[in-house]
Order: sequence, then C-alpha cells, then structure tokens
Amino acid sequence: MTPRPATNSFGRALASHAILIAYTVIALFPVLVIVVNSFKQRNAIFRSPLSLPNSETFSLVGYETVMAQGDFLHYFQNSLVVTVASLFFVLLFGAMAAFALSEYRFRGNSLMGLYLALGIMIPIRLGTVAILQLMVAGGLVNTLTALILVYTAQGLPLAVFILSEFMKQVSDDLKNAGRIDGLSEYTIFFRLVLPLVRPAMATVAVFTMIPIWNDLWFPLILAPAEETKTVTLGAQVFIGQFVTNWNAVLSALSLAILPVLVLYIIFSRQLIAGITAGAVK
Repeated sequence: MTPRPATNSFGRALASHAILIAYTVIALFPVLVIVVNSFKQRNAIFRSPLSLPNSETFSLVGYETVMAQGDFLHYFQNSLVVTVASLFFVLLFGAMAAFALSEYRFRGNSLMGLYLALGIMIPIRLGTVAILQLMVAGGLVNTLTALILVYTAQGLPLAVFILSEFMKQVSDDLKNAGRIDGLSEYTIFFRLVLPLVRPAMATVAVFTMIPIWNDLWFPLILAPAEETKTVTLGAQVFIGQFVTNWNAVLSALSLAILPVLVLYIIFSRQLIAGITAGAVK
C-alpha cells in the first residue's frame, strides 16, 4: 500500500487558513473603516470614507473632543476592573464547579447540570427588577461590585457547561496517580487538571469577556453614576450629546472597540484550539 501523499493535507491546511483569513478580513472590515475615519477631517469622511488618511485629511480633532468632554480614562478603568474581576470569578468558580460535576457522582448531579443549563437558556435580564431590588437592599447601587456580581452570575452557567465536558476528557489514570502520590483534591485540580483544559478556559474567557465589555443594560440600571460608568455607557452618553459631530462619534466608537479587539486577538489561538478540540483527530 502506498502512503497517502502529504500534499493533500498541506493543500487542505492551506485552504483552511485562506478561508480563515478571508472571514477575519470580512469581520474586521467595519471596525477598520471606523478606526480609519476617526483620524480624518469631517469632509474627508464623507468624500472618501474608504481611503486612508493623508497629510491633507489627517486630523485628531475627534479624539481631542473625546478627551476634553468625557472622562474616558476613568471609564476604561471601570470597565477593566469589572471585566477582569468578573472573568476571574467566572473561571475560578466555574472550573471548580465543573470539576465537581464531572469528577464526583452524588445525588442531584444530573439535576444540578440541568439547572445550570437552564441558566444558559434563560436571559438574566428577565430578573432585572429583582436584581435591582436586591442591590438596593444591599446598598450596592452605583458600585462596581454590583456589576461584578451580576456578570459573575451571568457567566457561570456557560462556563460550567463548557468546562465540565472538557474535564470529563482528562485521564482518570492521571488523577488517580496524583491521589496515590498523596496530592490533595485542590492540588490535583490546580496542577493537573487546569493546565490540560487551558484552551477551554480561554474559550470561556472570550465568550464571557465580550458581552461584559459591550453590555449597556446593567451599567445603565445598576451603576449609572459618573464615577462608576463603564466605557460602553460613557460612549453611548457621549454619542448622544455629539450625535452630529462625526469625528467625535467615530473616535468614541474606536476607543470603545479597540480594547476588546486586542484582547480577542490575544486569546484567538487558545479560542480556536478550545473550539476545535475533539472535533478532529
């Protein structure tokens, strides 16, 4: 039997990468148009929206307006604190709960998994009134803690659902060998299991991070004060005030988009590995 030529595999891999690049360009094109036009004069935006800025059309007046009229550095700080803290708790508690559901058999295991699955299907926004009443009773309105608690609860069902499936694939022999060596369950979890499900953790992080960063509903309901505004809420308020100032609007949108885009690019390799894990051999 003659071996299968390697050129076929190389050709398929090349075609897959070409398709991925094409989809990436299509997805990023609107973002690039917004960012490019944010560095242009107003008349150049309408005259040639797809062209790059040059010495005649380049202008930073939009960013000057944004920095002068809105405290975007503080908004970025609030969004960063809320997003990072929420991701930390979602990944920590989600991974621990997924490990418990996949590793241990106890009464109510299946019901607990079903309950968490329902948390994915039922939007948390349906409980906005009850959440607001709870935050008012706890004195957490207009605090970043309120947003962190809500986003942690919002992200946990999906995190547990995804991570439990990946943790079931971790070798039982590896975990039993650790127990024989005298490792505690926490040591097995943090040193043996978590490194093996890192792509899945990155996948959960991306799918959790983007809705948190882009969310407008809960910051508007729970933390609308100036000192607790997130960048999305601040950008929306700014756009409402400068709706006819296209330089300022595009600059505000660029500032709101770029951070999450950078984080997405950083986690993209792990995201693809987590999505495709188990799909191909």
